[in-house]
Amino acid sequence: MKKIIYIIFVFALAACTSDSDSSNQLEALSDQGQGGSLARFTILNDYLYTVDNNELDVFNISNIEQPVQVNTVFIGFNIETLFKYKDYLYIGSRSGMFIYDTENPEAPNQLASVEHFTACDPVIANDTHAFVTLDGSAGCGANISALEIYDVTEVNEPVLISSRNLIGPKGLGLYGNYLFVCDDEVKIFDISNPEESVLVNSINKNAFDVIIQNDLLILIGNNGLYQYQLNNSDIQNIIELSTLNI
Repeated sequence: MKKIIYIIFVFALAACTSDSDSSNQLEALSDQGQGGSLARFTILNDYLYTVDNNELDVFNISNIEQPVQVNTVFIGFNIETLFKYKDYLYIGSRSGMFIYDTENPEAPNQLASVEHFTACDPVIANDTHAFVTLDGSAGCGANISALEIYDVTEVNEPVLISSRNLIGPKGLGLYGNYLFVCDDEVKIFDISNPEESVLVNSINKNAFDVIIQNDLLILIGNNGLYQYQLNNSDIQNIIELSTLNI
């Protein structure tokens, strides 16, 4: 899995650094580089953020060729994933979710945290809600697997508004009012009412993460990458474009 994610990052970086102007390279990388929900690093403006088991590391990358580590912030234990939305960092751990702001980009500040039963835990978010999958089938703790949805309208006070049991959910991605979740297959939920998500379609692929950019869906599985064309006005009309076996 790490090899696949690394390959995606290298291709994004190579595609974005052909410009001779360093600032243009960085802007392109910020705009074009996109990781999945299982990513452990993200870029925001002139900074690269990474997580390990316990900490958030901050790097100044205003000069891409000479990144400088400027800070290390202790988060907790069993940190797994890092997701950027606007100026917020959403961090998933086996025991909960953390939300940090980057008003001071070199010293992210914790705004909120929520606890859940012990499970593998990627998290993504939009303006109003955060979406968390808890995989109890992966040896991360509890044997319960679920999708949890939090209201983060007040970002410093997340409120759990919905929980539904799944088989063994892993990565997830947002596409307008639709949430793609890698479970026993890739399940697509209508979340126009986040308190009552509705299963509306599925893709019969074994994938552990998704990347969605505009109308392009990339599924990442143990055996390859799969590309699909999406249609926001007709979620039933999903066209498979290509397969890259790995």
